[in-house]
Amino acid sequence: MNYRTLGKTGFNISDISLGTWQLGGKWGAPFDIKDATATLEEAYEQGVNFFDTADGYQDGNSEKAVGAFVKAHPDVHFTTKIGRKEMPLSTEHFNPEHLTRYVDESLKNMGLEALDLVLLHCPPMSIYYTPETFFAMDKLKKEGKIKNYGVSVERVEEAIKAMDYDVSAVEIIFNMFRLRPSKLFFDLAKKNNVGILARVPLASGLLTGKFTADTQFGKDDHRTTNRHGELFDKGETFSGVDYLTGVKAAQELKQRLGTDNLAATALRYILMFDAVTAAIPGASTPDQIERNTVASDLPALKPEQMQIVQDVYDQYIKNPVDYLW
Repeated sequence: MNYRTLGKTGFNISDISLGTWQLGGKWGAPFDIKDATATLEEAYEQGVNFFDTADGYQDGNSEKAVGAFVKAHPDVHFTTKIGRKEMPLSTEHFNPEHLTRYVDESLKNMGLEALDLVLLHCPPMSIYYTPETFFAMDKLKKEGKIKNYGVSVERVEEAIKAMDYDVSAVEIIFNMFRLRPSKLFFDLAKKNNVGILARVPLASGLLTGKFTADTQFGKDDHRTTNRHGELFDKGETFSGVDYLTGVKAAQELKQRLGTDNLAATALRYILMFDAVTAAIPGASTPDQIERNTVASDLPALKPEQMQIVQDVYDQYIKNPVDYLW
């Protein structure tokens, strides 16, 4: 495992870390604390020292499990996200009163005295033009309830605007099927010492190369229920790529790159960009961890391999994905 510094936080974190949206069970499945704990332990054994959670993941159970793990392993770091656990989603959830309550609730749920890094969880664009929201985060930081803050975003423009404030890190979708962040945002983040966490790094599993036109997902899995943005931004599901198009593009990548482990290659691709601090693939069971962590030690992609990714993106993905996010 290799490590990189997460922007202004100063945290030295594993370049393959762990996202915990589906911790303790597949998307839409009941939460299993034994599986969750075993998954966190296996990640730690593989060198992972950073965990991404949110107050709404698994009805708070993901956040609680990460909190317990952090207390038992004080050498690890984490981020939690706030602002989306209450329905219906509203801009009010990002006002100072709500943010203060959410932070207090996360502190209690995780059993901690301070939160390493708190990200606003995909706020609407208008929030980036509401400085009171970010001033409230500054206040929470001065009070010692949070050590750092940042944003998790849907679009590049939101990430760029967020850097008008004292953000330490930005979480953004970046993968072989979502290349636009690397054009301008990455350079700006480096100049502003803002860490980048690459979320949805495997495009909801498309970039494992294992899906086919006939693959079925659980009835409550967002890959069934949110393909067209029925529940939240459709870019969260398969990175906004049409499913059958994504299957075809993934198979072409697998063939042209000559790999039997497209997932690891896709994660290593992300790490080719030095602006990225870490990719945060998820895992619902311990046996999925090593599939991801092996990417940290793979050799760098060759220029011709990087070009293959660009070519496949231009052919299958760019229109319309590049213009929407």
